[in-house]
Order: sequence, then structure tokens, then C-alpha cells
Amino acid sequence: MKILELKNLTKDFGGLRAVDNLNLSIDDGQILGLIGPNGAGKSTAFNCIAGVYPPSEGDIYFNGEKINNEKPWNLCKKGLARTFQIVKPFSSKSVLYNVMVGSFANKDKRADAEKKSLEILKYLHLEDKKDIRAGNLTIADRKRLEIARALATEPRLLLLDEVMAGLRPTEVDEMVEIIKNLRESGITVFVIEHIMRAIMALSDWIVVIHFGQKIAEGIPETVAADENVIKAYLGEEYGVS
Repeated sequence: MKILELKNLTKDFGGLRAVDNLNLSIDDGQILGLIGPNGAGKSTAFNCIAGVYPPSEGDIYFNGEKINNEKPWNLCKKGLARTFQIVKPFSSKSVLYNVMVGSFANKDKRADAEKKSLEILKYLHLEDKKDIRAGNLTIADRKRLEIARALATEPRLLLLDEVMAGLRPTEVDEMVEIIKNLRESGITVFVIEHIMRAIMALSDWIVVIHFGQKIAEGIPETVAADENVIKAYLGEEYGVS
């Protein structure tokens, strides 16, 4: 089953076309990677899917339902959640408070929201920091908190926007395992990432965009060997001989 489909998705900002007739789909339970140079339109595509921007043209389907003009909070209740490239927690509030805000998307009672939030913090190895102010976390823990807040909404589809940016190699490896485990728990993952060893290790399928247009797609090994991808983005060291 296709959990997400983009059909000729196009987004214009005045005379600038940020996303140009983008077609892609994600199967339920899949990890799909979206890569491309800075300014390629990746985050704009995410923002259209998540309801931040309405598409200029084309259609977006989530669970078979057209969602072009849905608001982000309604999409969240339907099971579509996303993280942001620049994490902005409620810095003066506790880690637990931050996650509970997400839990109230589907929980009416404080006790239920707290219980769910504590389960998520334990899953992400943040339970011992639940009472720490979010602004005092390391960048790695803030990234985990960003995922925790999204997971608290109980998504079926999770959009991850560069959750590994700024992490050390060991932290990247830990994040890769976290994302793999999310898939095993039944969550479909759509991820933007610039760390190639991570995206290649994670993804079942990769889509590459450049100047808003799809230039390649396939399994990681195929994409890494694609001449257009190497020229536009990866660099010669990623070429497969």
C-alpha cells in the first residue's frame, strides 16, 4: 500500500520554482531517502507534504486521501508528523514537558500524555534527562528530543529533516539505529539527509532532486553509481566502479 504519493508536485515562490513536477511514492513500512544539493527543493517538498505550503500545482495523497489544502495540525491528527532541520524546543521547559506537548495531539488526559511521553523518552534513551531544561541539552540530545516530540503524536508517517546534521560519527551511527528501529515498530520514514553513509545505510529507496526536479531514483547502490547524481551532488568518491 502507498502511504504517500506526490503527483506532479510543483511549488512556486513568485518567479522561483522550488519544486518542479515531482513524482514519488512511499510504501507503507518503507524508509525513503530524499537527497540533493542545498537549495534543491527538499525541505520545500517536505513543507508542502506537511501542510506548511499549499502546492502551486499537482497533488499530494496520504493514505489515499488528497491532502493538498490540509492544515499541519489536522495532518498530525491523521498520522503525519515531521521534524525540523533547525530544532526549536521550548528551551525553558523540561524535556518531558516538550514531549507531552506532542502527546496532547491524541491524548486528552494529562496522565495519559505523561505516560506516553515517558515511554518515548525511554525508547530514545532520554528518560534520565526528563527533568532537564530542553535548552541545556547537547545538540545530539536536542535532535533526539525533536524526534521524541514527533513520535508523541503517534505518526504512521514520519518526515525527518536532517536529524543527523551536526552529530559526531558515533552519534550518527546511533541515530541510524534509532531510525531503523522506528521502521521496525511500524512507522514509515521519509528522510532528508546530507550524510551519505547514513542515508545509504538507511534507505530502501532513494530519490535525488536537483533544481526542484527528480534526476534519479533507485536502491542506494544504483543511485550511488548514477552519473548524473555523481556530477550534481555526490562527487567522484561515491562513484561505483
